[in-house]
Amino acid sequence: MKEMQLNALFETIQAINDNASEEQLFRIYKLTLQASQYIKKLALYVHEEGKWECKAHYGVLADFTHKNLPDTITAIRDAGEFKSNDTLFGVFNYVLPVRHKDVVLAYVLIDTAQGIQDLNFLATLSNIVIVAIENKKLARKQAQQEAFQRQLNIAKDVQSLLFPKKLPYNERLQVVASYQPHHSVGGDYYDYIPMGKDKFMICIADVSGKGVPAAILMSNFQAALRILVREGKPLAYIIQTLNELILENSRGENYITAFFMEYDFREKKLTYVNAGHNPPFLFLDNGSVEHLQEGSTILGGFKKLPFLNIITRQGLSNFLLFCFTDGFIETYNDRGEPFGVEQLASFIEANKQLDRKQLHSKLLKYLNQFRGEQAYVDDITLLSCSVAAGV
Repeated sequence: MKEMQLNALFETIQAINDNASEEQLFRIYKLTLQASQYIKKLALYVHEEGKWECKAHYGVLADFTHKNLPDTITAIRDAGEFKSNDTLFGVFNYVLPVRHKDVVLAYVLIDTAQGIQDLNFLATLSNIVIVAIENKKLARKQAQQEAFQRQLNIAKDVQSLLFPKKLPYNERLQVVASYQPHHSVGGDYYDYIPMGKDKFMICIADVSGKGVPAAILMSNFQAALRILVREGKPLAYIIQTLNELILENSRGENYITAFFMEYDFREKKLTYVNAGHNPPFLFLDNGSVEHLQEGSTILGGFKKLPFLNIITRQGLSNFLLFCFTDGFIETYNDRGEPFGVEQLASFIEANKQLDRKQLHSKLLKYLNQFRGEQAYVDDITLLSCSVAAGV
C-alpha cells in the first residue's frame, strides 16, 4: 500500500511537471483516491472566483457539482471529524481544509466506515494537486495582466500621438495646453487644427470611461475630426458626422463631450459648438466674461442630435478662450469641497495678465495646494487660446 501511494504521488508530480490541465489533475486526484479501500465517499470543493465549486466527487448519489458548500463547513479551519444535519452533506464524517499559507484553498469531504486511515497520504496528495492548480491560476492571471499591460502601453502610445506636436505661440495667436492623466491612459483630448493661413479650429473633449476602450474611441474621434476639418466641411456637418461615428463605434456604451471653436482672423469671426462639455470661459478685451454653453448635447448618445445650434460672434479681435475638463473643477479638498467653476473663473480673471504658460503653471500649482491630501479623481486638461487679431 505504501509503495502504491508513493507511486501515485510520483505520477501526480510527473503530470504537474508535464503541464497537465486542471481538469486532468482533478481526474488523477479522483481516480487515485477511488483506489483507496478506506475512503468510500469524497467531495472536493475548491474556491473559484469568489465561490466554492465541487471539482471532484464519487461514492455519492447526488451531483455535488451543482451544490453549494454550507457555511458550517467553510467555517472549519482544522482537519477532523464532523457531523452535519444537512441531508446532503451528512453522508460525510471528516473534513480536511487544504491551506496555502493562511488561506484555505479547498475542502476535502470524505466518509470512511473504518476510521481515518492514511490521513498523511490524503493531505499530501490534496496539497500537491491544489497548490499546483493554484499556481496555474496565478500564472494565468499574471499572463493576462501582462497582456493587458501590453495593450495599455500600446493605447498610451496611440494616445500620445493624438495631441498636436506643436502649438502656435506668437504675437497674434497663443495656444497652450496642459494634460494630466488620472491613469496611464486617460480619456481627455485637445487639438489645434490650422485651416489655412487665417483660420483655425481648437477642440477639447472628454470620453466617458477610461483605459484602452476610451483611448481607441478618442483616436477614432481625432482622426475623423482632422479629416473633416481639412476637407473643409462645415461645422454642423462635422458635429453630426462625429456623433454618428461615436455611436457606431461605441454601440451606445460610451459618449463624448466636446467643445469646438473656429476663428477667422480676416473676418474677426468666432464660431463655436458646445456638445455637452463644461462651458469654456471667453474673456473679452472690454473686461466681460462669457460662458460658452450653447450648441448641442453629448456626442454618441443619440442616433440624431436632438438639437444643434451653431453660435457665431462677429467683431472679436482680442480675447482669451479658456477650456477645461471636469476633472479640474471636480477635484476635492480635505473638507470635501470641490474646486468648482466659480473659483476657476476668479483665478483666471485675477491672473489673465500673465504669460499663458505661466498662467497654466500657476493654476495647476494652486489646484495641487487646494486638494491637500486628496487624490485626483479624473484626468485634467486645460486649453487656453489667446487671440490678438489686430497685431
